[in-house]
Amino acid sequence: MGDLVLSAKSRSGVSAIDRLRTSGCLKTLFPRNAEAVEAILINTSGGLTGGDRLAQVAEAGAGARLTLTTQAAERAYRSASGWARVDTRLTVQAGGRIDWLPQELILFEGARLQRSLRADLHGDARLLLVEPVIFGRAAMSERLHDAALRDRIEIRRDGVPLYSDAVRLEGDLTVQMARPAVGGGAGAMACIVYVGADAEGRLAQLRSHLPITGGASLLRPDVLVARVLAEDGFTLRKTLLPALDLLSGHGLPVSWRL
Repeated sequence: MGDLVLSAKSRSGVSAIDRLRTSGCLKTLFPRNAEAVEAILINTSGGLTGGDRLAQVAEAGAGARLTLTTQAAERAYRSASGWARVDTRLTVQAGGRIDWLPQELILFEGARLQRSLRADLHGDARLLLVEPVIFGRAAMSERLHDAALRDRIEIRRDGVPLYSDAVRLEGDLTVQMARPAVGGGAGAMACIVYVGADAEGRLAQLRSHLPITGGASLLRPDVLVARVLAEDGFTLRKTLLPALDLLSGHGLPVSWRL
C-alpha cells in the first residue's frame, strides 16, 4: 500500500512545494530544478502484485509547474490472487502545468493490473502525460501468455471532457499484440497526450520524431495525442526521448536519461 499527496504553488514566479504527504511504500525525491517542482516517485516495495494499492494525488496551483516521474521502470509481477491497483488524480489550476512522465511499466507473466488516471484542468492549464508499457523483457525472451492490463485515462477542462481512453488486454497478450489491428507484433507501446493552447503548432514537429509504427493527431486545437508501437522497450525509448523533449520544452527529468 502506498499514498502520495503533493501540490506545488507559484511563489514570486518560482514553483515551490506547497503540500506533501507520503505513506506506505511510496517515497519522493526532489532534484533541483529551476523551471518546476520535480518529483521522483519511488515504490520501495520493488513492484506491484495482487492486492497492492497505490493512490497518487498531485496538484499544480495557479501559475505553478509540477513534473512527476519515477526512479525507474515500474514492474507488475505475477499475482497469486486479486489485482494490483494504481489510481492517479491530477489537478492543474489556471496558468499551471503538470508533466506526468513515469518511466516504463513492465508487465510480467501472471500480472493483474488495473490503473486509472484522471486529470482535471482549469482555465488555460496545460498537461503533458505519457504512459509507456512493455510486454515482457525482450532481452530475457519473455512472452506473456497469461496476463491482464486494464488502463483508463480521462482528462477534463472545467468539467468538460477533453479525452477519454481505455485499454483492456487480458489472457495471451503475445497472441493479442501479434494481431495486425492491435499491435502488429509489437512488444511495447506508449500513449502521449499534450493539452495546451500551442498543441496545434507542435503537431508537425512531433510527427517528425515518430517512426512508421507511430502516429499523432490533433483531436481539437488544444489536444494533441500520439501512439507509438515498438519492437521492444529500448526501441520505444529511442522514440520517446526526443518526442518528450519537444513537448516538455527540453524539461525531461534526468532520471529518463540514466
